[in-house]
Amino acid sequence: MSTGTTAVWGRAEQQDFRSRVRGTLLGGAIGDALGAGVSGLSLEEIREAHGADAVTDLVPAHGGRGLVTAVTQLNLFTVDGLIRAQVRRDIGAWHPPTDVHQAYLRWAATQHDWGPDERRKDNGWLAGQEWLYARRAPTRECLNGLGDTVMGTLDRPKNPAAHDAAALTRSAPFGLLVGWEPQLVLQLAVECAAQTHGHPTALLSSGALAVMVHGLARGETLDGSVLQTLALLTERPGHEPVTEALQQALGSVRQGIPGPALIESLGATDSAEEVLAVAVYCALVGEDVRHGLRLAVNHGGPSAATGALCGALLGALHGETALPPAWLAELEGRATLLELADDFAMEMTQGPALHSPAAVAAGWLARYPRG
Repeated sequence: MSTGTTAVWGRAEQQDFRSRVRGTLLGGAIGDALGAGVSGLSLEEIREAHGADAVTDLVPAHGGRGLVTAVTQLNLFTVDGLIRAQVRRDIGAWHPPTDVHQAYLRWAATQHDWGPDERRKDNGWLAGQEWLYARRAPTRECLNGLGDTVMGTLDRPKNPAAHDAAALTRSAPFGLLVGWEPQLVLQLAVECAAQTHGHPTALLSSGALAVMVHGLARGETLDGSVLQTLALLTERPGHEPVTEALQQALGSVRQGIPGPALIESLGATDSAEEVLAVAVYCALVGEDVRHGLRLAVNHGGPSAATGALCGALLGALHGETALPPAWLAELEGRATLLELADDFAMEMTQGPALHSPAAVAAGWLARYPRG
């Protein structure tokens, strides 16, 4: 399907899609919260703090258990921007990177404002969620890239040398545009990554994640989604570090019992392609979501990032009912995550009933103003 077509959704398809959207957002947030308390620690330091088995449950971070980082905040605003792009399409204002950028600027406001600004009528409901007005380890690259209203583009990206994982970790929602062709999903994720990160590995890692989630959301296997992603990436200049990292992740699946040493051989830095490779490997070898997420956070790398990506992949693959209920119960912002996931699914499957020449749901346009 092209971006210009609307799928004919049966009830079962709508329910399956909604479950995968919820799984992607909630799974990512759980992985983020699970890794937040040990991000940047070595494995030895993690074991010193939490015992020989390392992290087996949520641990305190940012002042409590189950609290998320800027990774989850930015994912929420990615989704908000994608919904707004669809809503604005009716009036001929169709440029999704601009709508996503406007959403990221709303996130940036949460990092320096005391709380929601009631005077801003175009903020919509997400920017009105008070719990989002908290600084949770945002990267300098994101703060700088969104520090003014100028939008980074592929021709003139913000932070052209930045190749950390912060653009990657907010890119899973692009894959939920299941009515789009995979190469268009890849392109949109890359263009939106350039708003804060300009290095080819940061751009293409972001696009790669989006294509993988896209395959999973359409019911493909994780192996199949990775292979499809590799095929698309090879058409892009500068792809080699990302494709090599993903190929190494696939090859490592057959190299014995998964553990921290094997995971750290894929990379222990915050470089986007290494973070992606670790997350993909842990999602491939995890016996279930809990096991996959524990693997993804117990190593010397950036645990919140690898946990968030692994959780998003497993959530897209299995749907939200596969997520560990005890961790979901303690997850900060769960109500907001669920509400936004369901809004996204409703917009993608039933948008014409909410806003079209024949029907305008005023409540929906209040939530997602055309601006």
